[in-house]
Amino acid sequence: LIRGGIVLVDPDTGKVQRVVALQYNPDTLTRTLQAQTVAGDAHDRSLALRLKGPPIETIRLDAEIDATDLLELPDRNQEATRSGIAPQLAALETILYPPSGRLVSNNSLQGSGTLEITPLVEPLSLFVWSSKRVVPVRITDFSITEEAFDPALNPIRARVSLTMRVLSTDDLGFDTKGGSLYVIYQQTKERLAQTAPGAGLPALGLTGIP
Repeated sequence: LIRGGIVLVDPDTGKVQRVVALQYNPDTLTRTLQAQTVAGDAHDRSLALRLKGPPIETIRLDAEIDATDLLELPDRNQEATRSGIAPQLAALETILYPPSGRLVSNNSLQGSGTLEITPLVEPLSLFVWSSKRVVPVRITDFSITEEAFDPALNPIRARVSLTMRVLSTDDLGFDTKGGSLYVIYQQTKERLAQTAPGAGLPALGLTGIP
């Protein structure tokens, strides 16, 4: 079984830093595309059919994480017995956190007046949904509903809701690993579109364009 997940890579070299696979593939995946039309004078007819870039795409999914099967074999899954599914949840959550060591180090340097604080550059997140869909994303919304606990109050079943914004060449540029992956993502869609069954005007009840 091929699973979906998130891969963290170095934004410059593309070297894989961490792989987070979903325990179970979600039953549904929702994608929303918002066209990037050219803003301007509503009466400027020359802008009516122009696009300024790829659409803004948002991906939403709900993933289930469950330790029930693991807890049935405690000798083989000691971590599940100790912590439930907390490690799996933490692996997803920490994608959104800058490393604590860097925060502490920057705070110390700032206190000594030797560092001007700038936002930390984090790994590039890739949402992977089969080998044909590997796309750079930014997680914009993340919620966890913990639904069951063991006697020590470790979570043993949870639902994770993820909302991700696809990062296009508008966000990353063309000369980056993420930008090149986005171009491949769009080109794959274009190739698929060419293989879609065609239709003629009669299928729409027309013999020609009026």
